Parts: sequence; C-alpha cells; structure tokens
Amino acid sequence: MDMGPIPPPFHWSNLWLWHLGWAPCVLLGAALALYLMGVARLPGWSSARTTCFVAGVVVTFLATQSVLGAYDMVLFTDHMIQHLLLIMVAAPLFAASAPLDLAAESLRGAPQRLVRGLIDGPVGGVVLHPVFGFAAYAGFIPATHLSGVMNLTMSHEWLHHLEQIAFVVVGYLFFRHVFGIERGPRPLHPGLRLVFLMIAVPVDTFTGLALVMSTHNPFPIFDTVPRSWGMSPLEDVHLGGAIMWIGGDALMLLAMIPATVRWVRYEDRRTKQLDAALDAAAAAAL
Repeated sequence: MDMGPIPPPFHWSNLWLWHLGWAPCVLLGAALALYLMGVARLPGWSSARTTCFVAGVVVTFLATQSVLGAYDMVLFTDHMIQHLLLIMVAAPLFAASAPLDLAAESLRGAPQRLVRGLIDGPVGGVVLHPVFGFAAYAGFIPATHLSGVMNLTMSHEWLHHLEQIAFVVVGYLFFRHVFGIERGPRPLHPGLRLVFLMIAVPVDTFTGLALVMSTHNPFPIFDTVPRSWGMSPLEDVHLGGAIMWIGGDALMLLAMIPATVRWVRYEDRRTKQLDAALDAAAAAAL
C-alpha cells in the first residue's frame, strides 16, 4: 500500500499547505503550453475560450496540488470535494475552451489529419456521442464511490492520480454536449441540453444518499490510515456523501441556468427567423 506521508492534523491554519508533485505540475504545464501554442497559431481564436482553459488548469492545480491534494488520501470528505472540483468545475471549463476544435484548426500536416480523422471518424462518432458521454458519467460516478475501486485507488497513489485524470476526461466528455460548441457528432438541440443535465442529477443524488445512509464504513482502507485526529471514518463517509449529494446537485442546477438562457435565446432567434420568412412569403403573395 502506497498512501504517502500522513499530513499534520487538519486545522484552518493549514489552508496554505501545498502538496506539489512534479508529474501533475509537468502535465498541467504541458497542457497549458500546447493550448497557448495553438492559440498563437490562430489569431482569431476566442479569448473567452482561452480564459476558460486557463481557469480549468488553475482549478485542476488547486484541486490536486493545494491543501486538497495534501489530505485527499486521508479524508474521504476532502477526496469528495476534490472530485467535484475536477468533474463539475474544471471539466466544464475545459469543455467550454473547445480544445479539440483548437487542435483540429491549429495543427498542420499529418498531426492535423490524425486529429480530424479521430474526431470525424468512427472513434469520434462513438466517444464524442452524447449517449457515450452520459453513460460514462452515469457509470463512472457510482463505480468510483460505491465499489471496491475506491479502496484500490486509495491504496496506490499512482492509481489515484489516474483516477483524477479520468474525472476530468469523463466530465469533459459529458459537459461538451451541454455547451455544444465543438465539432463532432451532431450537437444536441438547446432544449435537449437542459434535459441532458436534468437526467444526470439523480446520479449524484443516488451516490451521495447511498453514502449518507451507510451504516458501516464502506471503505476499509480509511480504517487503516494511522491518524488519531478528525472525525471517525464512518462520519467522514457520511459528510462526504452529503457533499456529493448537495454539492453535486447544486452544481448541476447552476449549470442549468446558462443552458436555459441559451435555449431561450435559440427559440427567440428561431421565432424571429420564422416571422421574417412568413412576412416575406406574405409580401411575395401580394
């Protein structure tokens, strides 16, 4: 079992405690550098999308390398906060930055053909399809919190890091359909994007309530953590479940606000276009 060193007892004075790892920092730095290189090749690229990507990198860095990263192998509550930040804050920001579109437009030669082939080919047709994105989200959340996967990832730090990457990837594959701005399979109707979010809410609710209602610690790995401070493992699981339930649902509801606004604007544009077409047809008939 490789859980790393046990951090000091948690206290509010430890909020500035950092857990810097060379591999995550290099990975995040490389991702940011590649994105900015792509932006430099496309002068007309949206600054809002660039801002979203930078913000996604910052959120991911804080979720994994700040005090949250220091206690994520010790406290399930901290673990859950980290997961919510990765899949429901960082991932939507990455989706809003349209990295696949940037790669498809900024690359040249064989790399560009490869990326476009993956996006527009059979692989992209499956992986970038809304059904796949929803299935990945609906399956990944309970699988990583209501099964032995949690014990396994908490026993090996390298596996825990892979899980963190998976949270960002799964979140990206889900939320890219909420924004509907990237190339790939036919985007969802703005109204269906809202439905897409609504039917995902029970996933977090079910997972969180299952943890809150647990009568025993479902993750024995936390019983082996040599700490004599903080809440008991079962209390830790209950609080983490409440964070998943309430926090996850709140973030989903928050995401529904811009989705609703975009739907209303879409219908408003459609109405104006239809009125203009009817007026033109009436004028031509006179």
